[in-house]
Formats: sequence, C-alpha cells, structure tokens
Amino acid sequence: MTRSVGILIYPGFELLDAAGPISAFGNANYFAPQAYSMSVVARKPGPVVSDSGAALEAAKLVGDPFDTLIVAGRNWRERSSDETLAWIRMAAPQARRVAGVCTGAFLLAEAGLLDGRRATTHWEAAPHLARRFPKVRVEPDRIFVRAGKIWTSAGVTAGIDLALAMIGDDLGEAIARRTAQQLVVYHRRPGGQSQFSALIEIDRQDGRFAKLLGWMRLHLNEPLTVEQLADEAAMSPRHFSRAFTAETGITPAKAVERLRVEAARERVESSSDPIEHIGDAVGFIDAERMRRAFVRAFGQPPQALRRAARGEDAMRH
Repeated sequence: MTRSVGILIYPGFELLDAAGPISAFGNANYFAPQAYSMSVVARKPGPVVSDSGAALEAAKLVGDPFDTLIVAGRNWRERSSDETLAWIRMAAPQARRVAGVCTGAFLLAEAGLLDGRRATTHWEAAPHLARRFPKVRVEPDRIFVRAGKIWTSAGVTAGIDLALAMIGDDLGEAIARRTAQQLVVYHRRPGGQSQFSALIEIDRQDGRFAKLLGWMRLHLNEPLTVEQLADEAAMSPRHFSRAFTAETGITPAKAVERLRVEAARERVESSSDPIEHIGDAVGFIDAERMRRAFVRAFGQPPQALRRAARGEDAMRH
C-alpha cells in the first residue's frame, strides 16, 4: 500500500518545513519500498521560491485527496490567501491526517482546523498563535502535538520529528528508528522546545522586563517570589503576574525555573562541582526539584547532561 503525501507550499515558505518531511518519508521508502509517494503542491504551479531563495517545483492544487496533507510554515505575520485557505478547508476532510509544520499551524488555525484542539508551533510564534486564535489550546513547549487527525510541530527541524512519528504509526517503530538512523537524527528527541528557546524572545533588550530578567539572574539563590519580583518591577503582584505572562508567554514562576535551569546547566556541563552544590547556588530548594526541572526542560536529568558533555569533550580531543 502506497500512502500519498501532499506538501503545500507558497512563496516565502520555510524550505526545511517541506524538505525535512520529504526526506524522512523518502528515506522510509528505503526500508519499506513504495510506502510513500510525495507531491509538492502550490496555488500557482512551477518553481516556488522559499524564504531562503531556493525554490521547489510544485504542481497545481487539485481536488484529489491525499492520505497525509502537510502545510509548510512561513512568516506568521503574513496573512494567507483566501484561495489557499479555501483549498485547505476542502482538502483537510478528505485526508486521513493533516499537519502544520512550524508556523504552518497558523494556516491551519486560519482555516479553522485548530479550534478547540491542542497545537504547537515555533516557540517564538507560540504566544502570537495563542493571542490571534484564542480557541486554540497552544502547548508552546512541545516538539509536536497530535490532536486527533490534526498534527502540529515546533520550529523547522521538528517537521522531521513529526514525520518520524507518522512513519512509526504507519510502518512500525523499527522502520521509524532505522529512518532516523539514516537521517542521523533522534528517533524520539528528548525534551521540549524550552531547551532551544533559552528565553531569547523575552530577554530581548527592548523587552518590557529585560531589566528585571537581568536582576533575576543576579539573585537566583533568593526565593524570587511573585511578590519579590513585583516589588522589583514597581507593580502590584496581581498586575505584574498578568503583565509578565502577557509579555513573555510564560508565568513568572516558569521564568524563574527556566533561568535557574539554564544557569545550572552551564555549570553542570562545564564544571565538576557536585550537582547538589550547583542546585543550591542557583536557588533550587533540593536536588530532586532540580532534577525534575531538568527533565521538564531537557528531557534528561543533570547527571545525563554532564556525561554527554564529557563524552563530547573526549571526542574533540
């Protein structure tokens, strides 16, 4: 049985959003011959130029159903054409499953396919997806989310993770694992998006709370309660919590944990200090709380990250 995969692109699409899944499904065919056939489609057929300047050759949108429809992402600030959205609304019910890679989730949301569903997108765009489409239950730290027949993935390379999960569903985990090995990627990537976002967006210099975040980094060994942070920001605790979450997309407590985890990770990987001492220095109450925070952020406990870092150092030498 050959499963048809349609990849929808348009001018300015993110190249790897399309190329990543194409490569994953194509490599799966090495281990399960003719498991997948792939078609790249666009509103206007011919070469479609991506955001990087490279182009993919696309066929014209047609009414023939796909087993799997994948929508590539683009600049989330841009609105999609009415014709493209109409085609997605027409094609989605005919497909066994539909996926939005990275900011492709915005197109699915514009088409109304994510209303009442869980979804994810690139960590930088997740707060904007939640604000623009309040009916979507955005989960910003997920690599990919499966909500019934609708799948969404985090930024760019996460389209490969999503495709591997689909391959596992279709052909079994053994084929998905061999495909991942062929691509030299994780079969199941550990951790969520927080390990990549690193608070870059909320820590920008022009951000409303940039000064506060700098102060927090210098006082990680203090309790850093909402009341303490609100006082430092010269705001009431209630107003501060709402304003901080609206600005950054995460709660003050989650921001404190992430800052502590990032500070601890740097020391875990670069020093031989006991894990417990590192936890004390960055404000974790006990080693178990730090371990759980590491697993949430990176998918691994501190000791595993230290072993991995030392293994990389050994390989360099």
